[in-house]
Amino acid sequence: MSPPHPDVTSPGTDSWGTDPYANALRNGHGPLFLRRTDGWLLPLDVERWCAGADAADLSALRRCEGPVLDIGCGPGRLVAALAARGHRALGIDVSEAAVNRTLRLGGSALRRSVFEPLPGEGRWGTVLLVDGNIGIGGDPAHLLRRTADLLAPGGLLIAETAPQDIDERVRVRLDDGRTTATGPAPADLFPWARLGTSALLRYAGPHGLHSADQWDADGRTFVSLRRSLSVRTTSQTPDTRNSAAVISSQFPRNTSRDSPLAGS
Repeated sequence: MSPPHPDVTSPGTDSWGTDPYANALRNGHGPLFLRRTDGWLLPLDVERWCAGADAADLSALRRCEGPVLDIGCGPGRLVAALAARGHRALGIDVSEAAVNRTLRLGGSALRRSVFEPLPGEGRWGTVLLVDGNIGIGGDPAHLLRRTADLLAPGGLLIAETAPQDIDERVRVRLDDGRTTATGPAPADLFPWARLGTSALLRYAGPHGLHSADQWDADGRTFVSLRRSLSVRTTSQTPDTRNSAAVISSQFPRNTSRDSPLAGS
């Protein structure tokens, strides 16, 4: 979903903003898959994403602390559910269709990659990487380093992992099941990753993110990791801390895809 570094566009960013992903979100259903170059298909659960937060989602949301950033928020069910629970929550997604749907639900959202400058860097109480979003960019170590930059010291990362013990980095394309079996154009392919819990913990440790809890809910697997109090991440300069603070009085109920929150 997101490029590997600020101000750098990588394959995959545009894929999530256009057909067939945008069409699936607008329609509220699939079929939609990630197709590997060898033809293997990973079904994407668009119907669940476009429904309300379910019991498994709520098992994660109950653990959220402070202001919450949902990376790859999709159609916004988690942002909306958090707002209903009284949390300050912001969703980011590279898909305009996803951001628009989140706004219609009453949530706050920006059309932004996780690797671009974001509001409140180094001040988020909780960051969410669910629905397979640990795969964003295809480089888990880089994504987790960026996540640590976004969290406040002692903040919480809640991630959904693959139920298998897996550490896979591949190139994929979006497939709605109606395309031909011919090989994809190189421009359609983008990097993606799938991690089980043990692989996630292995990548997270060097970035000051350490396991706080692990649980299963309705066949889905989650882990929460707490950022060390002593870790100083690359974005934690005094200017960043002062200019990007998430202040309740400056946090809007709805945020257009181009409008910043405080200090962005």
